[in-house]
Amino acid sequence: MVSKRIEKIKNSLFENDREISLERALLYTESWKQTEGMDVKVRRAYALKNILEKHEISLDDYDLLLGIRSLKPRAGIVSCEMSPYWILDELDKFPTREQDRFNMSEEDKKIYREELYPYWEGRSLKDYCNNHMSDAVKDACKTRIVAINQTDKGQGHIIPDYELLLDNGFDALIKELENLLEKEPENEFYKASLITLKASSDYILRYRDLVKGILSEERYKSPSNEEDKKRAEELIEMKRICEKVSKEKPETFYEAVQLFWFMCVVLQHESNASSISVGRFDQYMYKYYRHDIENGVDREYLNEILRCLYLKFNSIVALRSSESAKYFAGFPIGYTIALGGVDERGKDATNELSYIMLELQKDTMLPQPNLSSRVWENSPREFLMKTAEIISLGTGLPQIFNDEANILAYTNRGVSLKDARDYAIVGCVELTIPKKTYGLHDIALFNLLKTMEVTMEENKEGFKDFNEFMNAIKANIAKYVKHMVDGSNIVDIAHRVCAPTPFLSTFIDGCIEKGLDITEGGAIYNFSGVQGIGCPNLSDSLYVIKKAVFEENRLSFRELVEILENNWEGNEVLRQRFINKYSKYGNDDDEVDNLGSELLSFYCDEVEKYENPRGGIFQPGSYTVSAHIPLGEAVGATPDGRMSGEQLADGGLSPMVGRDKNGPTASLKSVGKLDNILTSNGSLLNVKFSPSTLATKEGLMKLVAYIQAFTRLKIQHIQFNVVSVDTLRDAQKHPENYKNLVVRVAGYSAMFIELSEAIQNDIINRSEHVL
Repeated sequence: MVSKRIEKIKNSLFENDREISLERALLYTESWKQTEGMDVKVRRAYALKNILEKHEISLDDYDLLLGIRSLKPRAGIVSCEMSPYWILDELDKFPTREQDRFNMSEEDKKIYREELYPYWEGRSLKDYCNNHMSDAVKDACKTRIVAINQTDKGQGHIIPDYELLLDNGFDALIKELENLLEKEPENEFYKASLITLKASSDYILRYRDLVKGILSEERYKSPSNEEDKKRAEELIEMKRICEKVSKEKPETFYEAVQLFWFMCVVLQHESNASSISVGRFDQYMYKYYRHDIENGVDREYLNEILRCLYLKFNSIVALRSSESAKYFAGFPIGYTIALGGVDERGKDATNELSYIMLELQKDTMLPQPNLSSRVWENSPREFLMKTAEIISLGTGLPQIFNDEANILAYTNRGVSLKDARDYAIVGCVELTIPKKTYGLHDIALFNLLKTMEVTMEENKEGFKDFNEFMNAIKANIAKYVKHMVDGSNIVDIAHRVCAPTPFLSTFIDGCIEKGLDITEGGAIYNFSGVQGIGCPNLSDSLYVIKKAVFEENRLSFRELVEILENNWEGNEVLRQRFINKYSKYGNDDDEVDNLGSELLSFYCDEVEKYENPRGGIFQPGSYTVSAHIPLGEAVGATPDGRMSGEQLADGGLSPMVGRDKNGPTASLKSVGKLDNILTSNGSLLNVKFSPSTLATKEGLMKLVAYIQAFTRLKIQHIQFNVVSVDTLRDAQKHPENYKNLVVRVAGYSAMFIELSEAIQNDIINRSEHVL
């Protein structure tokens, strides 16, 4: 049974509407004005120091963990140093916009218009990007084939080395940086890193003093009831832990979790970014858990600390522009945790904490943390059954990652086998090497289906044969990949020039050794990740063209182009024929599946030819987040039967909604025909099951067998929605009755009633399977 503490904290997260906060923006700007002329890394360090010294802090009456990003939970934190423009445009729209709504006071709107916007106009990261982006890249973006990301927000999608802090403590790291500065007194990164470490240590002492003040209240000085007495004891322990971990390394599980969360909060204050993810928490925290168990600490007490941490993960949401929110709907913040999998020697790494962290999802039933189970050919059956059991709850968690594919994907990119075995997940489904990678995993999107449409528009008279048509599409893919790379590299440099992250960089291997920020190439591995989207629709469309135009001569190429330009008007019978009489991707048909596979592989081969400014390579992925909705809006009618503006297939590798007629195993086989080793930045497969399918032990055993088949097929990722269509439709009609309904959107889960109607409908319309 969930404790009163957890119920109270959980309710407090959602009882009030989300609000926009200008606190960080004002403190950041205050510091920025005072540090003009200094190196940008040092300026960013002083800005973080100012925020940590001055932002308002508090403690929930029931919480066991200290550390907040904003006074009110789930607040939208403004970063006008990234882009002041979209915020100005949306000041009056935040409460009513279609997706990710926030309230904003009139006073704050006035402050933004009169103080923040005038200062940041012309000074932001967005300005740098706009001023340096070539006309060719801008034109490519206008075609909607290419979308360049990270031009208006802090950079996340990274897993820092939490163990470095846990194993050493702040004092030891501060001493190391002081020694390095003695040797290299002009190194600006070392200066900036030292400023952030000292400020973070002092920040924890602010919470010690906060707790000290609470303990001075009469109710805790002389508690008159058991509840106050117990809380006073908790507060005394919290004060002790703050005192200790502000300087020293932790010894107990409670100390380690508290220091870990303080580090998470500081990282958020620095970058205000999504997907500064957690990594393999069950591996690096297990020694602390075992220490406490071996010293007689009650397991339930340790689990309660973890439940509080789970709720902390849900206290932070990402503020995005209306356009960006279409692509990343539902406030995903990306506290992604990888559980299980293999260790550096290739042996199973599952431990007691792996199971506990899955089990605790029952108690919170919230979107964060974004739990992920790593599986391989010898995963313990007990772990697979526990994974299946938690999936059956219907929150879309955990998602599944396949070691048999993902380790190969990274060794194929030149990563050492030892490091590849330690892979984890950032954000949604992006693969990364924890502690060692600055991967810019979400730097751009590439609309593969749009390249087919553009190719058809450029060649309305057609081609002599289908192979010539395919080669023309490939030529356009190559052309626009080059533009995508050029645009991505401008944004890469923009983050170096405008928004380095010295605190984060301190905890990425290679940066301290090289004396470089991650934006300067300090990390061991330096990737840029770009997603190819639309492969399922592309497969379906190419198959129709190949058969109906080139083999059956049912209509000419030009006639098809004209029908599509008119959005099927007057040709509904033909549209239905193309939908229903021609095989579709997701049904285990080699001919249609291999068409998409050929072009996705070509896209991957083109992407990996290029380097980024940090000396790393570009790596491809195939996932949409929720971008299949807006990217579909950019594509006209297509031969697979899509209407103009209709969504693309969800996920990235999932079949188009309603087109997978042969069951979930056939869908797996279709995805298995793709060269999944190439999409090393991550890929995404959605599957939807009826809740009744997983309601019994027999149903869970069938799901385990399905996961094992997925493993053998060497598919990178799979995730499940287990919620009935009737429930979802009733939630649309009566949202007030479904405030806690969590569903899987893309590589993350979200509260169903916080999603736009378009995304709700997409989830409802996904094919519901049985096993």
